[in-house]
Amino acid sequence: MTSMLDRPVKARALPMLGRRRRVTNKLAALLVTLSMTIALTPLAWVLGSVLVNGLRAVMSSTWWTHSQAGMTSLKAGGGAYHAIVGTLLQGVACAAISIPIGVLVAIYLVEYGGTSTLRTLVSFMVDILSGVPSIVAALFIYALWVAVLGFPRSQFAVSLALVLLMLPVIVRATEAMLLIVPVDLREASYALGAPKWKTIARIVIPTGLSGIVTGILLALARVMGETAPLLILVGYAQEMNFDVFSGFMGTLPGMMYDQATTGAGINPVPTERLWGAALTLMLLIAMINIGARVVAAILVPKKS
Repeated sequence: MTSMLDRPVKARALPMLGRRRRVTNKLAALLVTLSMTIALTPLAWVLGSVLVNGLRAVMSSTWWTHSQAGMTSLKAGGGAYHAIVGTLLQGVACAAISIPIGVLVAIYLVEYGGTSTLRTLVSFMVDILSGVPSIVAALFIYALWVAVLGFPRSQFAVSLALVLLMLPVIVRATEAMLLIVPVDLREASYALGAPKWKTIARIVIPTGLSGIVTGILLALARVMGETAPLLILVGYAQEMNFDVFSGFMGTLPGMMYDQATTGAGINPVPTERLWGAALTLMLLIAMINIGARVVAAILVPKKS
């Protein structure tokens, strides 16, 4: 039983406990803010450097309408039109293969796999793929596609290598979004007589569409800046090439590497092109992200 003398002691301890909690809360908020500032500082520094150094190149009208055909490291001019088109073609070819496969694999893992051995094996292989370096994926495609099957080095071979890098990100992002869809929605659809495939197509996927699109964009942003597959599976071309199955092709990462090997940092001409290509790649990824978020925001209400 609490005595009368203990009550004033406890009453005095409550304000001290409240002050200690407020101090601890402020200290935790300060540490979180400091950590966020430390994490964002390098990112802001990189973005600022690319913007400042590449703005002059991208502001030129010829940058978006001309290629580097006939240009040298001593001759200013030309643009990145060939590299922009090549990067987009590479991304489209890679996305066309990896998005359907990745989404279907995620659907199997969540909706059909259960606790089967096959599901465990598939999940394990996805984890393995997520840690594969880009150069290993490129060497695998080179050994299979070029050395064994005899196909020529091309941009399509690069897209195949990038599929190996893009698949695990899509699978894990889609799997996470499908898992957070409430089970009640599935059960309500089943109660109305809808089959499982229609429940997945009409209820489950539209509910998690926004997150699925975000995961796809993260995967696409990762592969669009890869350089190792380009160096191994296709050569860089300064002129236009719309055929992804044959010939060398220019891309923005390839253009940056090419300018770096022709005197960037010493010669102002390739230096300006290198920074311009880097800024163009950043803008391209940003536009894809914004466009896809707008599309997801339009589609989700219609499906709900």
